[in-house]
Amino acid sequence: MESIGHLADVILASKRLVIFTGAGVSTESGIPDFRSPKGLWARYDPSDFSYQNFIASRDARMRYWQAGREIYATIRHAKPNAAHLAMAELERLGLLDAIITQNVDNLHQTAGVSPERVIELHGNATRVRCLSCGRPFSRDEIQARLEHGEAIPACALPCGGIIKPATILFGEAMPVRETMEAERRARGADTFIVVGSSLVVFPAAMMPLHAKEAGATLAIVNLEPTPYDDQADILIHGKAGEVMDWVLQMVKARIPHLAPSTSAGRQPTARA
Repeated sequence: MESIGHLADVILASKRLVIFTGAGVSTESGIPDFRSPKGLWARYDPSDFSYQNFIASRDARMRYWQAGREIYATIRHAKPNAAHLAMAELERLGLLDAIITQNVDNLHQTAGVSPERVIELHGNATRVRCLSCGRPFSRDEIQARLEHGEAIPACALPCGGIIKPATILFGEAMPVRETMEAERRARGADTFIVVGSSLVVFPAAMMPLHAKEAGATLAIVNLEPTPYDDQADILIHGKAGEVMDWVLQMVKARIPHLAPSTSAGRQPTARA
């Protein structure tokens, strides 16, 4: 609890708090980590989902949409968990500058975080567009087409172009605007908190290093060790939702006009 209290104090003193989130936040809403033993890549060949294959091969697009139909069904029914809600509350308290996320599930926005504060490095699975004419589609619309038997949805005639969710595939360039903005926010942060990321996927995993090099206090909240644990000023091993709820309660308890609330559950292990 000492490190959680320390993190709450750091957040309250911060002028530019940036939170970086990874799959460990989404898994607590029931969205499997693609890289886990039960994840997507245990059942599909990742090479089938490269951007190059998607563009070049009708068969690859068919496999992509087959998997996408399954994945999106899970995402569509997922609800924000305690970690998402705690971050949204930090924004309402005026304590959050930005969230940089590797997740594509839109749950930060669903939880109430202002969309302009969410920087999505790997895109957003709820949006679809035509790669030829740029026409946008609702992912729910495309899901309905898939569920009605359409194997490879395409843009409406006369375009007939390839359509693709606004997520980043293997071999696809990272979104330039979002990547540059994320690096700018990371370098401008005075407190940078990693929540639920293994920090092994690049270039996203560079963001904590940018923040640390620029002088930010670096906190890492994750169940498992990460390659950057030795650089963290605050290190907390625990579940994202549990830890962030505890942190939020301690932050609110330190704000005089807010009455503290109770939080149930096992206390995570932590060290400073």
